[in-house]
Amino acid sequence: MSLKTTEYEAKTKEEALTKALEELNLTEKDIIYKSEDKKGKLFKAASSIVTVATIQDIADYLKEELKELVQNMGIEVNIEVSIRDEQINLKMYSDMNNILIGKNGQTLVAITNILKQTIFNEMGRYPYILLDVENYKEKKISNIERTAKRVAREVSKTKVDATLENMNSYERRIIHNVLSNYKHVVTVSEGEEPNRHVVIKYVESKEETNEEE
Repeated sequence: MSLKTTEYEAKTKEEALTKALEELNLTEKDIIYKSEDKKGKLFKAASSIVTVATIQDIADYLKEELKELVQNMGIEVNIEVSIRDEQINLKMYSDMNNILIGKNGQTLVAITNILKQTIFNEMGRYPYILLDVENYKEKKISNIERTAKRVAREVSKTKVDATLENMNSYERRIIHNVLSNYKHVVTVSEGEEPNRHVVIKYVESKEETNEEE
């Protein structure tokens, strides 16, 4: 299965994109696109070509790619797909969930990166993907949020900064978001990958900003 795309040509990229959105009856958040300039020839002006893939078509394509990838691992899997805002959610169900997840979720991360790279190779942009095995990530997110709130309460009470364990960018973002409005604490990411982590710091007033980088 190949990714379904459609090309639209106009004098400028903006005009080509507008043409695409009007014909597809979609908004820009519903698509991923790439553009290229087409040089003019004799008696013909230059133009711009926009290649468009809808988020729905990308989701369908990723489902088939994921199914083939997992089957090559010798695993039969059922896949549920949903789209929320611009994010494509892919949830896998199998009798070998532990293998799909891997140690500390490393296999799941690797599969996610492969899927993202597949779209990047086609469109030059990475899609927003959340890949999960049953409710593994949902439970992990809940655990991260509970830990962050518990540590933030301690920091607020003791006024002593706390350094959390090393986490990937997705996990760090969860902490930044959940504590963004928490009184008397701010969060900052420190360290270099793969040893980057969140520090929860005490502040008297919430003038500082939680930041990822």
